[in-house]
Amino acid sequence: MDEAIENGYTRLVEIISTQKTIIDEKGGEIAQKNADLFGRMIAMAVPIVSYAGIQMLQKAKIDVQGELYDAVHYDEKMILLGKSEEAVPARPDDYSKKVTDQFCMLGESGIVYELMYSQDEHIVDSYRGELTPGDAVTIYGYDILFMLYKAMRQYCSGQEELLDALDKTLTFMRSFPNQEQ
Repeated sequence: MDEAIENGYTRLVEIISTQKTIIDEKGGEIAQKNADLFGRMIAMAVPIVSYAGIQMLQKAKIDVQGELYDAVHYDEKMILLGKSEEAVPARPDDYSKKVTDQFCMLGESGIVYELMYSQDEHIVDSYRGELTPGDAVTIYGYDILFMLYKAMRQYCSGQEELLDALDKTLTFMRSFPNQEQ
């Protein structure tokens, strides 16, 4: 009887191990498909980032009140896709600098960046490293795909409101006879 229990238990462990391998393979395939989808979304969004994005702070000095001055921004506009819940302990370019904030950004060049900010009493500065779409999905999760979609949708909504306002303005202006001054 003990042998039957041991054989059954051994078989159960084998099945779990086999299932784990299959789950890992299928999970990897899904992750790759997410990375591929993200890459396609990036390619379609690139023309819009240059006018929908923002310029991010590269470095600045901090005055005694904690206000920033002599700020320098990255030339390239970017769209914020995500923020790390827990920043890495140190920056890759300088291990002595503690990371205070860590973001995933899409640049107008189509490159996905990871921005890491460090701050001391006098200076805030950043490190900008490139990420592949796959690495970005691995680090920041599936939410970055949603955030890119949401950013495009919000920009589109803003454009629709602007077009509506322009149409109303033109309609109002056209309702007056032309007056020469």
